[in-house]
Amino acid sequence: MDIVGKVIVVTGGGNGIGQEVVLALLAKGAHVAAVDISESGLEQTAALAGAGDRLSTHAVNITDRDAVLALPEAVTAAHGRVDALVNVAGIVHDFKPIAELSFAEIERVMDVNFWGTVNTTKAFLPVLEALPEASLVNVTSMGGLVPFPGQSAYGASKAAVKLFTEGLIAEHEGKPLKVSVVFPGGIATDILGNSGVERDLGDAETTAAKMTSPQEAARLIVSAVETGKPRVLIGKDAKMIDGLGRLIPARAIPFIAKKMRSLTE
Repeated sequence: MDIVGKVIVVTGGGNGIGQEVVLALLAKGAHVAAVDISESGLEQTAALAGAGDRLSTHAVNITDRDAVLALPEAVTAAHGRVDALVNVAGIVHDFKPIAELSFAEIERVMDVNFWGTVNTTKAFLPVLEALPEASLVNVTSMGGLVPFPGQSAYGASKAAVKLFTEGLIAEHEGKPLKVSVVFPGGIATDILGNSGVERDLGDAETTAAKMTSPQEAARLIVSAVETGKPRVLIGKDAKMIDGLGRLIPARAIPFIAKKMRSLTE
């Protein structure tokens, strides 16, 4: 897809990777509808973009199905059409084993990460399927490839997004709508703070240096919109985890558990 002049909806557009995806798409000549629960985050995105009427902002909680179902009409009113949807919005929970997580904490993560993605996908699918060319990109996580102790409910939500999106890829094989699933590894964003999680991960600069930048993650996500590539891995860590999960799944579980032990103790 040539994204110049295309109208692309991006969830999570008020911070982190989603914000960078919005900025990258606008820089390439697209029109963008940025969706986020945070009005202040969307205001920051708009200020950074300086894109005028090529950017519309929509303060919507993606777990509110009625509000999400009204989005296609709102975006069409702002831009005249919709050509693509990029689902980036997501949260993590505190680093705790399942036994210590409340049902409410687990449900919150599932509601945002899985049901939020289902809500937006279902809302826009009829529009996208009617076009001669369209794109749907769902961002999951390397945490949906193998289990990460302390983030088991998060991983389950992202694994659900993985299978949901792969089902959509199969259903649209040979059709104009191209569907992609994206697996980021560690990205240098404040997903913990944006998720309401307080956790000291050590020296911030050292940790960030080991991660993929949000700008690079956004570049690869935008590339998925352009190429329709069905499966995208972001970062050396995601590629390593993918390889471990495929080649030696039984050994991958204790390997990752050992690496995560310091965060769950």
